Amino acid sequence: MRVVIIGGVATGPKVAARLKRIMPQADVVIVEQGKVLSYGACGLPLYLGNLVPRIEDLMTTSAGILRDTSYFADRKGVTVLSETRAIAIDRAQKTVHIRDLSNGAERDLVYDFLVLATGAKPSLPTIPGIESQNVFTLRHPSDAEKLKALIQAKQVKHVTVIGAGFIGLEIADALASPRLKVTVCESQSHVLPRLLDLEMARVVESKMRSRSIDLRLGCQVKAIECDAEGKVNRVVTAQGQIETELVIIAIGVKPEVELACQAGLAIGSTGAIQVNDFMQTDDPFIYAGGDCAEQINLITGQAVYIPLASTANKQGRVIADNITGRKVEFPSICGTSVLQAFDLNIGRTGLSENEARKFGYDVITSLSSGLDSMHYYPMHAAVTIKLIADARSGRLLGAQVCGMGEGIKRLDVLATAIRFGARVEDISGLDLGYAPSFATAIDVLIHAANTLENKSHGVVNSITPLDLLKRLQQGEEIQFVDVREKDEVKANPLNFPKVIVIPLGELRKRYREIPYEGAVVTVCELGIRAYDAACILKSHGFKGVCFLEAGTSVWKTLSS
Repeated sequence: MRVVIIGGVATGPKVAARLKRIMPQADVVIVEQGKVLSYGACGLPLYLGNLVPRIEDLMTTSAGILRDTSYFADRKGVTVLSETRAIAIDRAQKTVHIRDLSNGAERDLVYDFLVLATGAKPSLPTIPGIESQNVFTLRHPSDAEKLKALIQAKQVKHVTVIGAGFIGLEIADALASPRLKVTVCESQSHVLPRLLDLEMARVVESKMRSRSIDLRLGCQVKAIECDAEGKVNRVVTAQGQIETELVIIAIGVKPEVELACQAGLAIGSTGAIQVNDFMQTDDPFIYAGGDCAEQINLITGQAVYIPLASTANKQGRVIADNITGRKVEFPSICGTSVLQAFDLNIGRTGLSENEARKFGYDVITSLSSGLDSMHYYPMHAAVTIKLIADARSGRLLGAQVCGMGEGIKRLDVLATAIRFGARVEDISGLDLGYAPSFATAIDVLIHAANTLENKSHGVVNSITPLDLLKRLQQGEEIQFVDVREKDEVKANPLNFPKVIVIPLGELRKRYREIPYEGAVVTVCELGIRAYDAACILKSHGFKGVCFLEAGTSVWKTLSS
């Protein structure tokens, strides 16, 4: 049996390696148009930021062995045709027409099964000047090498990044320094618009600005201008002009489906190749996986396009198993996506609040902040968690995390919970590991679930930072009760119009000092003490009392 695989970066090599383990006698051929095989594209920003010293490190195994054609031939038993482009597919004859890019020679490869792992290509805006010199995307190791060489040559003092998604933020984080100024232009109203809801995104934006990033939101780029030598020197936006020597376009990717279209294969509603549960296209002898194929969302059942290296590798294994006759389904996805930028661990799984509402759920959310380990452990840090659930059933629909603390561990737990249809109350009872260096006695994740449960049961009312901001902007009079300790208040006083400071430990004796009987909002750093305070005031007849979710840690990013 011969299996031809088009694409040698993520899914393709995984299919090949798995096939040869299960069916050693199979004749497996990878067709890759580039020189470089099986490289870690997600590590390119790390290379730009000097966290990966050599570009070759992204192309080696953990044992330091370069994954080149010899590696695949000697260790995997797989033939790799590098610098070879697949030109056309003849489904009737079951052949792939290929061209050797080094000498132009063309020939046909016969297949029993064909795997399309053609990946994705950068999306580019349709604006004048896009072809100017020193305008880059970051998709391939050669892109990163050229960028780094240009910067190390000290030819650039300012870089403009177009797009504040995953790659845009990672690039900005990698390049920003006292010598190199960075402007980030995002057409949407907040960063990471496909990942985070507004209040979570504001935490990231605040951190970016503290690192001297010139962040321009709602900023539509109109053109790129260049000098007499054809090198970029200016970016024209709806908000004005940006003088710059380097532009990096990071507005996302789109699936590479040209070959599939030419072969007449079905393209899904997302623009990616449509596949069934077994990763088959509408041709039973052709499979597709990785960044060129669409997936199914676990919660909505709708087709989605969320290109991730983790998904690509898992799909490669499933494709190989099915080619060998094992009949394995690739499950629907939660779209769990994470990144690290500006010292923050950021991630999301499941649906956002807006998406959940769009699909008709009666949404209830909670926003909680807490520490990832005990306060006396020297390396503790804060994490903010947003939970999105169905108010009627209590089913968890989505979650987002952001903070310098270890939030990704918690997000993985939440992704698992969503996979198995957990309710919020199920999360509250999880038997999570505890030691002072790993968590608090009640983990910040369980605290987030408890907050949402309390909210749904009406134990005490709460208010989100966004809702509070709206009410203040509408001119509503609110009495704030700051229950932090006096030294905390002195170091970071609140900017609320009407605030009284009563530390939590004094509130039971001093609650009569609160001069307002209407809307009362209790406030602390993380929201935990404010919750206690709201419960105390409610017991004393304050009907309009509520506490600020996630405390001042999130509020200050909205009000600054």
